Amino acid sequence: MTDNSAPTLSKQTPAPLPSATEADDHRAGTRSRRRRPSRQLVRHAVLVSVVAVSLYPVLWLIVSSLRPDGHIFNNPSLVLNTFAAENYTHGWNALGRPFSLYLLNSAVVVLGAVVGNLISCAMAAYGFARLRFKFRKPAFAIMLVTIMVPFHVVVVPQYILFAQIDANDSFLPLILPKFLATDAFFIFLMVQFLRGLPRELDEAARIDGAGHGRIFFQVLLPLMKPALATTVIFTFLWTWNDFFSQLVYLTDPNLYTVPVALRSFIDAQSQSSFGAMFAMSVVSILPMLLVFTFGQKYLIRGIATTGGK
Repeated sequence: MTDNSAPTLSKQTPAPLPSATEADDHRAGTRSRRRRPSRQLVRHAVLVSVVAVSLYPVLWLIVSSLRPDGHIFNNPSLVLNTFAAENYTHGWNALGRPFSLYLLNSAVVVLGAVVGNLISCAMAAYGFARLRFKFRKPAFAIMLVTIMVPFHVVVVPQYILFAQIDANDSFLPLILPKFLATDAFFIFLMVQFLRGLPRELDEAARIDGAGHGRIFFQVLLPLMKPALATTVIFTFLWTWNDFFSQLVYLTDPNLYTVPVALRSFIDAQSQSSFGAMFAMSVVSILPMLLVFTFGQKYLIRGIATTGGK
C-alpha cells in the first residue's frame, strides 16, 4: 500500500509587531535613562552647594583666626592674604590665665554631666519601661511634658535653691541636676530602646534568681550601648556649648568654662581681641569634632534602633 498522505510543512509565525503602547513605553524608558545622569548631576550640585554654604562659617572662622584684627571683618573671603599665627599664642594667655584652665573646667563639668545622665536616666528609663507601679502612665506623661519646658523657666527657682545651700559659684549647680534625671529627652530615648528588648530576658534572669538590680546591670545595661552612646554624645555637645547656665552660676574667673571664657574676649568698654577669640574658638571646637568623629557610628546606630520601636 502506498501512503498518499503528504508531509505537512510547518510554517513559522512571524513575531508580533509591538503595539503603539509598548513602543511609547520603550521610548519613554529610553528618555528617562538619558535624563537620569542629568538629574543626578543636578542633585549632586545642589548637595555640594548646601554643604558649601553650611561649612562656610566654620572655614571663615578658621581663616580669620590667622588674620590680624584689622583685617578680619574687611575680608569675607576664604583666601588668607596675611598670616598672624600669634593670635593663638596671644589668645592662650590673653585672660591672665592659660586657656587650658578653661578647657579643664569644661571637661570637669562635661564629665559630671555625662556620668549623671548615664546613671540617672538609665535607671529612670528602666523603671518606666519594665516596672509596673501606680500612676506610671501619668508620671511618664508628665515627664514628657517637661521636655517642652525651656530651661529659662526653671533657672530662677534653681538659682534660689542653690543660693540657699550656698552652692552657687561652683560646679555643683551644673552637675547635680544631671544625677536627678532632669533630662527627659534621654529618659524617653532609653525607654523606647528598652521597649524593643524582649521581656523573656527579664523572665529568664528572674528564674535564675536575679532581682531588679542584676537584671538592670547585668542583662539590660550591656544591651543598651547604642542608647547610652547617643546620650554621651548629645550630653557632651550640649554641655560643652552651654553658655547661659554657666554664665548664671559661675562668677569666679578661675571657674570659667570655655563658653564663658570666650565671652571675656569681647569687652564693650575697651578694645576687643577678635583674632585671639577666633583662635581659641577653633581650639574649643576640636574636642567636639573628635567626639563626633569617633562617636558618629554609635550615634547613628542609637537613633536608628530607638526611632522604630
